[in-house]
Amino acid sequence: MNRPAPNPNRRQALKILGLVGAGVVVASGGYALYEYQPWASDAADRTPPSQGAAGLTPLRELVWYASLAASGHNTQPWKFALLQNAVEIHPDLTRHLAAVDPDDRELWISLGCALENLLVAARAGGYAVEVTYPVIDDVIRVRLTRDTAQITPHFAAILTRQNTRSVYDGRSVQSAHLEKLRTVALEPGVSLHFSSKRADVETVIEYVNQGNLKQYADQAYLKELVYWLRFDKREALATLDGLYTRSSGNPVVPRWLGARFVIGLKPQVQADADAAKLRSSAGTVVIASTSDDKASWVRVGQVYERLALEMTALNLKLAFLNQPMEVPGVRRQFGGALNLGQALPQLLVRYGHADPMPRSLRRPVEQVLL
Repeated sequence: MNRPAPNPNRRQALKILGLVGAGVVVASGGYALYEYQPWASDAADRTPPSQGAAGLTPLRELVWYASLAASGHNTQPWKFALLQNAVEIHPDLTRHLAAVDPDDRELWISLGCALENLLVAARAGGYAVEVTYPVIDDVIRVRLTRDTAQITPHFAAILTRQNTRSVYDGRSVQSAHLEKLRTVALEPGVSLHFSSKRADVETVIEYVNQGNLKQYADQAYLKELVYWLRFDKREALATLDGLYTRSSGNPVVPRWLGARFVIGLKPQVQADADAAKLRSSAGTVVIASTSDDKASWVRVGQVYERLALEMTALNLKLAFLNQPMEVPGVRRQFGGALNLGQALPQLLVRYGHADPMPRSLRRPVEQVLL
C-alpha cells in the first residue's frame, strides 16, 4: 500500500522551529523562531493606507489615524469618544498587560502615541488643537477648533511607520539626519539620549540581556506573550491585534506548535538574538522623563511617536527593546549606567537601515469607539 507523501509545509515548519534537525536562529524582537522570510513576496496585511479612511466622517478619520500608533504587544489599549468639538482618548483596561506592564506605564505611553498621531492628523485636516492631560481624570481630551491646515511630512509618515523587528544592515545614519532626530520637539520633562558608539551600545546590551534573562524565565510573562502572539493569518485576521508572526519575519505555524516553542525558549537564546539586533543597528535612543505619572507617560508616548514619524520620513527603521524598563530592579540601574541623573528611562529604541516588514494589523474604527 502506498503511503501518503509527507506534507512539505508541515515538515518545513518543523525544521524552521528546530524540532527537526539541529539549530535555531532567532528572528523576532519579541520572541524567537527562525530567520526566515515567507512574507517576502506578499503584500502588506494591514488595510492599504489609501483605503483605510475612505468614507469616514472627519472625526472618525482622526480616530483611524490615531489607531495606527504604536502600542505594547500591539494591544491597541485605547477607546475614543467623539464629542461635538472634541475627541477623548480613554484607556481600555481590558487590554492591560498584567505581567509586562503591571502599573499600566506602557499602556499610557501607548495612549500618548495615539494622541500624537491624532494631533498630526487634526492639524493636517485644518484643526487647531488643545490637549488636556490625565492629571485629574483618566482621560485625554483634545479640543478642536477650525484653523488653517498644516500638513507636514509626519502626516504622510503615519501610514508607513512601523516597528521593524528584524536585523538591520549595520550602516550608520547620515550626520544631517542625526541632527534632525536630535532636534525633534520635546514635551515638558521629557528628554532624548542618543548612543551610537560601540562601547555605549555594549552597555545597553548588558541591560537588555538582564531583562531578557529575567522575563524569559518568568512563566507569567511567557503565557501573556503567547496570548498576544498571532501565529497564522487566520488568527491575525480574527483579532486584528497582537503580534503577528509574519510581521516579525517568522513562519506561519499552528498555535500549538508556536506556543510550545515560545514557552520552551531558553532565555539566553533570546538575549543573544537581541544583542545581535542591537549590534546591527546604527544606534539607540532612550526616552526619559523627570516624572513618573500618567501625564508624563502620555508625553513620553508623544515624543516617541514624533521621533518615530521623523525617522520614518527619513527612511530609517526603528524598533523597541524595552526589557530594561520592564523588569523591577533593572530600570534604575540602567538609568544610572546611562548617566541620566534624576530622569527615569521610559523607552529604549534602536534605529538604522533595513528592509520594511509587513505592517501589523489594526482594528476598525467601530471597534475602538465608546
